[in-house]
Amino acid sequence: MTVDQADLDAVAEQLGRPPRGILAIMSRCPSGHPNVVKTEPRLDDGTPFPTMFYLTCPRLAGEIGTLEASGLMREMTERIAAEPDLAAAYEKAHVEYLAEREALGHVPEIDGITAGGMPTRVKCLHVLVGHSLAKGPGVNPLGDEALELLGAWWEGNSCGADWVPPTDDEQPAP
Repeated sequence: MTVDQADLDAVAEQLGRPPRGILAIMSRCPSGHPNVVKTEPRLDDGTPFPTMFYLTCPRLAGEIGTLEASGLMREMTERIAAEPDLAAAYEKAHVEYLAEREALGHVPEIDGITAGGMPTRVKCLHVLVGHSLAKGPGVNPLGDEALELLGAWWEGNSCGADWVPPTDDEQPAP
C-alpha cells in the first residue's frame, strides 16, 4: 500500500508532527482531507500500536472529546453489560478488528487487545469513531452511535492550519 505525499503532508499538519506507520487513508472529511488512517500494528521504532484506525482530524477529535466529557463512555459501558444484542455486536466488531490487524502482522504485546476498550467497555470514543468511519456503518455499533450524536460536526468549520487541536485529547499518537 502507498499513501500520497499530499495526504501524508495533510496528516502531518493535522497532528503537528510527522505521521508514523500509515498504510492507507481510510476516511476523509467532506473537505477531502484525511480524517482516519490505517496504521501498522508495530511502528518503525518497534513500538506496538493497537490503534489500527487512527483519527487524525483535530476538529473531529475535539468534538469527540466533548462527547467523552459528557459521560457517554460510562453509559455505553453500562449498556454493554445490560444489552446482550449490543454486547454481541460489539464483540463481533472486536473479533473482526483483531483479525484485520493480525493480517497486517503479529505483535505479541498487543495480541487479543483492541483499542478503545473493546469488547467489554468503552475507553476511547476516538478509536470507536475511527473504526466506524474506516469500515462504514454496521460494523462498530458504539462508534456508529457516537458518529450519529456528532451530527454534521464539519459544518461551520473550515479546514486549515489556523485551528489548534485540543490539549485534552487522550488518543495515543501513531
